Amino acid sequence: MKTFTAITISALLLASAGVFAEEHATEALKHVEQAVTHGKAGHSPILVEHAEAALTHAKKGAEVAKGESKTHLDAGVKSLESAIEHGKMGHADVATKAAEEAVDHIKAGNK
Repeated sequence: MKTFTAITISALLLASAGVFAEEHATEALKHVEQAVTHGKAGHSPILVEHAEAALTHAKKGAEVAKGESKTHLDAGVKSLESAIEHGKMGHADVATKAAEEAVDHIKAGNK
């Protein structure tokens, strides 16, 4: 009986980790899409705000994600870091392109 309980608990923990990754990826996606919208409008400071919020969620999602999802979320984190860096320099066009790459990775990692 103890073995069955241990297996059941382990399975539930693994399943919940995937759910947590999806929740964070969904939140990251909402913010990074806002970052893209503001970047296209040339609003670098607002792009940075949303990209930073997306980065927080993407990192948390990557911590609990596994396999291909983790690979994409990690790539999304790098793209978001680039978007933030360029956004802080006022390079809205480059920051927007990096944010768009993050959108693609986060979407791919949230399947």
